[in-house]
Amino acid sequence: MKLKQEINKRRTFGIVSHPDAGKTTLTEKLLLFGGAIQEAGAVKSNKIKKGATSDFMEIERQRGISVATSVLAFEYKDIKINILDTPGHKDFAEDTFRTLTAVDSVIVVVDVAKGVEEQTEKLVKVCRMRKIPIIVFINKLDREGKDAFDLLDEIEQKLGLHVTPLSFPIGMGYDFKGIYNIWEKNVNLFTGDPRKDIEETVEIDEIENPELDELIGEKHAEELRDNLDLALSVYPEFDIEEYRKADLQPVFFGSALNNFGVRELLDCFIKIAPSPRPKESDTRLVEPTEDKFSGFVFKIHANMDPKHRDRLAFVKIVSGTFERNKPYLHVRNQKKVKFSSPNAFFAEKKEIVDISYPGDIVGLHDTGNFKIGDTLTEGEKMQYKGIPSFSPEHFRYINNADPMKSKQLEKGIDQLMDEGVAQLFKLELNNRKVIGTVGALQFEVIQYRLEHEYGAKCNYENLNVYKALWVEPSDEKNEEFKEFKRVKAKYLAKDKKNQLVFLADSAFSLQMTQQKYPTIKFHLTSEF
Repeated sequence: MKLKQEINKRRTFGIVSHPDAGKTTLTEKLLLFGGAIQEAGAVKSNKIKKGATSDFMEIERQRGISVATSVLAFEYKDIKINILDTPGHKDFAEDTFRTLTAVDSVIVVVDVAKGVEEQTEKLVKVCRMRKIPIIVFINKLDREGKDAFDLLDEIEQKLGLHVTPLSFPIGMGYDFKGIYNIWEKNVNLFTGDPRKDIEETVEIDEIENPELDELIGEKHAEELRDNLDLALSVYPEFDIEEYRKADLQPVFFGSALNNFGVRELLDCFIKIAPSPRPKESDTRLVEPTEDKFSGFVFKIHANMDPKHRDRLAFVKIVSGTFERNKPYLHVRNQKKVKFSSPNAFFAEKKEIVDISYPGDIVGLHDTGNFKIGDTLTEGEKMQYKGIPSFSPEHFRYINNADPMKSKQLEKGIDQLMDEGVAQLFKLELNNRKVIGTVGALQFEVIQYRLEHEYGAKCNYENLNVYKALWVEPSDEKNEEFKEFKRVKAKYLAKDKKNQLVFLADSAFSLQMTQQKYPTIKFHLTSEF
């Protein structure tokens, strides 16, 4: 019984958007409602005094972007909410894809002026593939932007979603009067004064009520009535089952910076969002209500505390309860491990927890045993699926810039690659190290972190590679495979798991290679 109750109390979700749509700000305002922080840090102020609670790496503070995925937990109305704040910057998309394996639902943030942007499209595609329930939050209504109906259309067309508004804006920009909450049937007036009580809403059960004209003026009241008529006739009625099956996506409007429309979003979210869901492993479907514990590592973060050089493995609990000091099986290593200080999070603050339930994220101190995708169980031999490595798009040789520090460099590269910041390939011919990343900004992050966290300096050399493809192992007696290895020797490398990788230097040469060696299979992700 207790396990069931705890599972029903939990909501684990990710917030995804294009950079700058206001994701980190929304995260902070949600924490504010949960009483987890007293004041929100203005993320964009030039005098960075406070910085946002969830951005804690130096490079993020300098650039005003979130690089690491942080985990934030808080309680609101007896519901325990775990937020996974993902990096918005497209160079860190891979980290975000992995985070999406650990969430049960998603809030997509869209900027009212810019509408749907490319990064949002990519991420929503992944959510749709995995059938993750989505709520859309249209942000920054206190600025001039696109018409509400145009935005809803754009979201349907560009993201392939099936939407229905659960709140509707009254005016926009300098003319912004507030929001009509379709879900709760009340009006929330916008004062533009963030210090005023956030709870001020006026119940209006009947949209024809003349009180509405007094509150927002006749012109706006008429406009709102027309808009609502149209919205209710064009869009389907909200249906919770459809939403949970990922066939219907509710939309909310608001302004996260002014803390406006956020409470409506949160109140609706805790009622409709799914509690932790079952997950596929390589042997069976695992239900959260099972007695025996299981979970998987979806992220590794080195040096969360620069003073201690610690590595934390983030584990999403899928079933059963995770208990401190109890031995669990590390499936890949076939070893029993136990953890004396598992952490629960609140941005930089961590607390040691004795017991955690499905849906929770636990941070385990790691000395280098974990890799992304590892599964922990109470003894059952199974691996959770769906955490791939993607083919990188940028490649450079990495060289040691300080011969005295080669040991530190080795260690630094090793740990950062375990963290999944980038991928390391060693050329078969001369063992030179090549780093492949999804985005160019990662090279800077790697260089910066190697120097500041490991005291090692590196420099890069350009390398002309179009794509890295994993080569499916073939029979050593296979003549074609032998010839491929001989002819393409200088383009072959091994990744960290010792799998063979072909570094094609152009689209043309890749095509020619595939034609010349038809029996050899090439893959764009490492999970095949």
